Amino acid sequence: MAGEIITIQVGQCGNQMGKHFWSQLAREHGIGKDGQSLDNSGDARDDDTNPFFKLNEGNRYTPRALMLDLEPSAIQDVQNAFPGFFDPRSMWISPEELGAGNSWSKGYDYGLANQDALLNMIDKEVDATENFEGFQLLHSVAGGTGSGLGSSLLEAISDRFPKKFLTTYSVFPSDESEVVIQPYNTILTLRRLEENSDASVVFDNNALLNLTSRVFRDPYTSYLHTNQLISAAMSAITNSIRFPSYMYNSLPSIFSTLVPTPELHFLVPSFTPFTSDYVTGGKEPKSNTAYDVLLDLFDGSSSLVSSSIDNPTYLNVLCSVIGTTEQNDVLRAIAKAQQRLNFAPWSFSSVHVNVGRQSPYLSDQTRHSYTNGLMLANTTAITSLFTKTCTTFDKIFSKGAFLNTFKDGKMFQNGWDEFVESRQVVEDLTEEYMASEQETYLDGVLLEDENMVDHIDTGFDADGDDNII
Repeated sequence: MAGEIITIQVGQCGNQMGKHFWSQLAREHGIGKDGQSLDNSGDARDDDTNPFFKLNEGNRYTPRALMLDLEPSAIQDVQNAFPGFFDPRSMWISPEELGAGNSWSKGYDYGLANQDALLNMIDKEVDATENFEGFQLLHSVAGGTGSGLGSSLLEAISDRFPKKFLTTYSVFPSDESEVVIQPYNTILTLRRLEENSDASVVFDNNALLNLTSRVFRDPYTSYLHTNQLISAAMSAITNSIRFPSYMYNSLPSIFSTLVPTPELHFLVPSFTPFTSDYVTGGKEPKSNTAYDVLLDLFDGSSSLVSSSIDNPTYLNVLCSVIGTTEQNDVLRAIAKAQQRLNFAPWSFSSVHVNVGRQSPYLSDQTRHSYTNGLMLANTTAITSLFTKTCTTFDKIFSKGAFLNTFKDGKMFQNGWDEFVESRQVVEDLTEEYMASEQETYLDGVLLEDENMVDHIDTGFDADGDDNII
């Protein structure tokens, strides 16, 4: 049985993401908005709610979640949408309730000042587990709380729980963002994502906002819609944990397939189609097969991260196909993908495919015979996002613009070295991804070295080509 996973939602973006994520998981597991089970059949469950939910007396489910923010509106919105669902002891709002003013520095300092209280909350949630596996952090990198408080938590958690898996779902800003200091916030947060997380699933608001116009019938789309896209991807990533089979039923087994070295752990998600199982008001496809879905996933238009790189190198790819699936369709799609995609010459395997299970608890109105697909790709396409972040950072930092927002922060009492060092970390990360395109990239790295996390708990297929189905 999979171990327990604690979700930490930070800031307005993180808590709004969490709101849709828990709504989706509740629907898939037949749980009402108050935490009561909607399944009165008396049949034994074949899903596993334990990784994400605590089962209390009276057959009531409570998410293993912490909701943190510096001002109350986002958490109150979640509480209003799910009365009695979340544990009120797992919510934290700063006593001042003033927010971080979009400043990483203020959010970070709030995190340091309240670190003992926050870690105490985390410890209590961990104490309620029997086989604790790891954390997932939901946040934005551009605002103040998700970036600053999120960064402080990343450092504290990785120090307190060094052997537990720590993954993030990190939202990057759009080009139209109104936060003028977002390049500073993003650079500082990226350093912590690089140094303190084991895997970072990246979402880009440019790609998300572009997708909404194609996915939804409503022409007036907003972050209400983009958060549904994110929750669909998160649901599909965790499908094999919640509806377990013999593979990919834990966080390490999923992400070890994708992360060849500790530095290269930034993952690009794709999803298609966004049917009524996952979003409200979406456009239903006429029909599809696993072959159609997999090939659509390899198309850049399905990506939740925008990139300006035309022919990126893929280090590893993991796809999850959920719904009606014919093995021959999967094999044909893999063969086609191997022809189309440019894989790193040292990559042991090109495409891993997991066949997930559709929830039996979805209502008749939403359950259908369509096949949905999720792809997580470790690819050099992510460097487009890193390069853009460095470029926008350089434009304002070279002029010393807006630095007064950070001058009172504890991290900046002795100057701006933290900015310079963080930017260098991002530049080094970009160069590391570029170096990974070379055939000699892994020369000198022993397979048994602890840095090599690929192939843990994944096994090989009968044909010996390591395209796991």
